[in-house]
Amino acid sequence: MDVKKLTRNPLIYVALIGLLLFGGFLLISNLGAPKQITTQEGLKLLAGESVTEVVTTDGDQRVDMTLSKAFEGSENVQFYYVEARADEVVKAINDADPKDGFNDAVPRATWFDGILSLLLPLVLLGLLFWWLLSSMQGGGGKVMQFGKSKAKLVNKETPTVTFADVAGADEAIEELHEIKEFLQDPGKFQAIGARIPKGVLLYGPPGTGKTLLARAVAGEAGAPFYSISGSDFVEMFVGVGASRVRDLFNVAKENSPAIIFIDEIDAVGRHRGAGMGGGNDEREQTLNQMLVEMDGFDPNANVIVIAATNRPDILDPALLRPGRFDRQIGVDAPDLRGRQKILEVHSKGKPLAKSVDLEVVARKTPGFTGADLANVLNEAALLTARSNAQLVDNRALDEAIDRVIAGPQRRTRVMKDKEKLITAYHEGGHALAAAAMNYTDPVTKITILPRGKALGYTMVLPLDDKYSVTRNELQDQLTYAMGGRVAEEIVFHDPTTGASNDIEKATSIARKMVIEYGMTTQVGPVKLGSEGGDMFVARDMGRGREYSEKVAERVDAEVRALIEQAHNEAYEVISANREILDRLALALLEEETLDHNQIAEIFTEIKKLPERPLWLSSEARPVSERPPIEVPKKDVSLAATVEAPAAAPRTQSGSAGAGQARPATA
Repeated sequence: MDVKKLTRNPLIYVALIGLLLFGGFLLISNLGAPKQITTQEGLKLLAGESVTEVVTTDGDQRVDMTLSKAFEGSENVQFYYVEARADEVVKAINDADPKDGFNDAVPRATWFDGILSLLLPLVLLGLLFWWLLSSMQGGGGKVMQFGKSKAKLVNKETPTVTFADVAGADEAIEELHEIKEFLQDPGKFQAIGARIPKGVLLYGPPGTGKTLLARAVAGEAGAPFYSISGSDFVEMFVGVGASRVRDLFNVAKENSPAIIFIDEIDAVGRHRGAGMGGGNDEREQTLNQMLVEMDGFDPNANVIVIAATNRPDILDPALLRPGRFDRQIGVDAPDLRGRQKILEVHSKGKPLAKSVDLEVVARKTPGFTGADLANVLNEAALLTARSNAQLVDNRALDEAIDRVIAGPQRRTRVMKDKEKLITAYHEGGHALAAAAMNYTDPVTKITILPRGKALGYTMVLPLDDKYSVTRNELQDQLTYAMGGRVAEEIVFHDPTTGASNDIEKATSIARKMVIEYGMTTQVGPVKLGSEGGDMFVARDMGRGREYSEKVAERVDAEVRALIEQAHNEAYEVISANREILDRLALALLEEETLDHNQIAEIFTEIKKLPERPLWLSSEARPVSERPPIEVPKKDVSLAATVEAPAAAPRTQSGSAGAGQARPATA
């Protein structure tokens, strides 16, 4: 409970004053009140000679007596009696014959009872009215305040984030520097007729630092920073979202220069008409109001909207046009140098061993986002603390990388010898197929230790960052994926369910080669749609498939042909290298985990698959014999710096699933 907020509430003081007044009334009413005695004591006093006056109150069955001699320090006493003893009490009073006589009375309310009966309801009604009034005039979560913005203002008490805290996104930082300079010195841009973008859209995969970049802009510019999530605009009441948009922009304009940051804007800004229901959707009303507010800015109003999303493809086109979010900045997963910088930022405060080289760690983690890298270092620190060590070493970092990729090791899962043997051959088949291909990346690790949902996995990771994949590389990925299944077929003649995930990945790659990449002769370079994209948006729910059943049959035939070709290639290389497969399986059973050096030693005599024939999209087109030009070497020293050290294993996740940890079950 927030004590400061509680003490600031005036209702607390009103309640305290009411309690004090109530206690005072009780105290005053009890002053001079007769002493309460028992019925037996009262009858004894009536039998004596000290009673001078008696008053009986009918209905209350109470007797008040005045004494000539004090009884236990009081000359005024009273007692109560039950109805059955009424005759006995009356007879005792008559026998006592008080000096000043006796009198009968009826119950009457005292002045305190009258005040209390009138004052207490008034106080309760007053408190209720006060609460309702304060609720209606309170913050955005109070009654009648649904239309108020829920944006949080980042103030001086909030830890400041600057561009120095952001690594691996140099291009995005360079673009956002202009925003900072405009907020600090708008005259510099206005003097030459430049117009700063009204909106900046940060898009990219989750965990790449979009929110961190927005906070860094606010920290650098020193301007008011209003942060809100896209889902905060929409409530169950109609019109609330539009009202909150108006309130948010009004507050920002009153405190300009200011920054409005809308996280996950796709929750409110997705393509209009994409709803599953009919009518004017509440989300569309909110989006319409946002479009009006962004387009209706005063040209001199220094208010900039920064939004973040990982689904830019589903945003409404009107939101992305120039004049609204006219600057769109992609924040992708960092490259090698970016990963190294991110690791340096997140390693601050963590004692690293002298043997740790963050460049080597960066090479082991291609495809990782900033959030993934931060998680790797945090997991390594936790493992170090768990083992009571003082420094984070390479062993802890390697285990942390495996945890992020495939999950924690399942030490309690006990596998039978037959299952271990099947898993060893299965993973060995993957590794052998990858090593025998001509366009796959090096195998860096094989293990049969259960981790996460997998009984084992093989890591095939590229030497450097890749941004595109060739047809031969995709075909090699298919062969690599089928290697485990083929090894089970050749060795045991009885495949297991462990290849289900491999078949799923291979089918996905093959289908994309046919319907998206145009890498088959029968279908050709035609895009026939992507798997599930539009259905997520519900924009094209009623449109259906845009190609005929005949084309669909051709697509299925091409997918099956690619899978069968990969199946045959894997069968060929594993059959030709059966002795190497047996040695690899034996080494896995003995060591359980093999690193890249041990794998390379076993694969020294591997027989490679012959090169595939040249592929053209049509046999009618002649094969050109002219080779491509050579890439000019601008800086030899620069090329030397990007080569990996000899002792460092090279790692990266493949773009189509070839380098990712493969969950396997047997």
